[in-house]
Amino acid sequence: MHSTDADTLSRPLRADAQRNRERLIAAARDAFAEHGASTSLEDIARRAGVGIGTLYRNFPNRQTLLEAVYVKEVQEVCRTADDVASLPPWEALAGWLDRVVSYLATKQALANELLDYVDRGAPLFTDCRRALFDAGGPLLERAQSSGVAREDTDIGEVVQIVGAITKIPGLEPGQREHMLRIAIDGLRARP
Repeated sequence: MHSTDADTLSRPLRADAQRNRERLIAAARDAFAEHGASTSLEDIARRAGVGIGTLYRNFPNRQTLLEAVYVKEVQEVCRTADDVASLPPWEALAGWLDRVVSYLATKQALANELLDYVDRGAPLFTDCRRALFDAGGPLLERAQSSGVAREDTDIGEVVQIVGAITKIPGLEPGQREHMLRIAIDGLRARP
């Protein structure tokens, strides 16, 4: 077999492998959001429609799968900043923060389990935090420059406030969302 024949045959396999990887990450994200740390890898493979061997070929252990899901979630939140950037400054910032809230709800279970494997100061966490701040920072700065957001804060504080509210245990249905709306509204510049 010529090398070009081997290359042609391997291309569909790489595309299939990438699709399997993406399906596994999506299935894992959903499973972790529903069941937290108790989710089995077998359940994730089943949800993705692949065998456990395919899961292990893509993710040799639970930690690598958790890290992939965590990073993918951060990438999606960061992309959302681009999606809302053309909106008026306040709507762009508030829209992005709404997406951050959804992300933080999923992230909580992932981060807690990841902390069993890596430190809070590990590059995984610091790189993701930096990416999140790099995505949201310009939205906040634009809102501040246009006079619709307070100037006495930065994106790190804003994300910490939103994150702290998402972690409050035992809230009534709808109470967390109400508190988040109050916090986000508190970012508005006052005349």
